[in-house]
Amino acid sequence: MNPSVVERAFRDLSSEAWRERFVRRLRALEGSVLWIPAFMAKGGEDRVEWATRLILRHALNVRTAFPSLRLLHAVRGYWLTNKVLIKRPTTGLLMYTMATRFCDEIHLYGFWPFPQDPQGNPMKYHYYDTLTYEYDSHSSPHTMPLEFSTLRDLHSQGALRLHIGRCGADT
Repeated sequence: MNPSVVERAFRDLSSEAWRERFVRRLRALEGSVLWIPAFMAKGGEDRVEWATRLILRHALNVRTAFPSLRLLHAVRGYWLTNKVLIKRPTTGLLMYTMATRFCDEIHLYGFWPFPQDPQGNPMKYHYYDTLTYEYDSHSSPHTMPLEFSTLRDLHSQGALRLHIGRCGADT
């Protein structure tokens, strides 16, 4: 979970209603590990602390994992060494990079950094909210079209399986 999700999708947990919405979302993760790159941007630590307090207060069956800044720099360095000139890796690219260390087969779902699908239908930035995003903005901390192009190349080489179609489709 990118800590900015707490701010943008749950209004910084500013009211009891927003906190309850966030808790409902966390409950859906029952038994999962919530990977939070908390130390990539200013303000992330506070949001992580709030999320952790809610997990504990509501005794949610969700474990948290916080990658160190050293790991985040190593991931960025890995991609830069391989001539993928990213600014800061997205949470998705971080997770893919980690999966390459532990998994024999990797399938990626939901990474489509464009406002429309291949058929021209509007696409959400996240499947679970209504946030918008300027994918090509130079002020963005991420270089999503470049990440996608890289993942598509890795898919073509057989290093991963990129699923970009509707759920249940074979693409």
